[in-house]
Amino acid sequence: MPRYLIAIAFLIVATLFESCGDATVRIGLYDRGGAARVATLAGGGVLLFLYGLLLNLAPIPFERVVGLYVAMLFCMWQVVTYFTFRTLPSLPILVGGALIVAGGLVVTLWQPANS
Repeated sequence: MPRYLIAIAFLIVATLFESCGDATVRIGLYDRGGAARVATLAGGGVLLFLYGLLLNLAPIPFERVVGLYVAMLFCMWQVVTYFTFRTLPSLPILVGGALIVAGGLVVTLWQPANS
């Protein structure tokens, strides 16, 4: 499997872990109490740790992975937000998200002339 496909697979799973981890922490903070709150927050913490681990294991240079990661993360956040909280993105979120994705692609794909 080409290296870039492996890197993209790492990033997809990392964005899933981060988005779900953030949603789990939010649920733990606002929708749970007592032992369920502690367990939910701990589960969110595990997911967030796994995101950080996978992001740093992705086999491409960190300065390039961050651009693609942020673009993919924005998209994954919208999916997780819809399925977890049943919220569709508003027009400002879509427009801002398009800028985030465009910026991530520029950071990732633009090769300086001296490379």
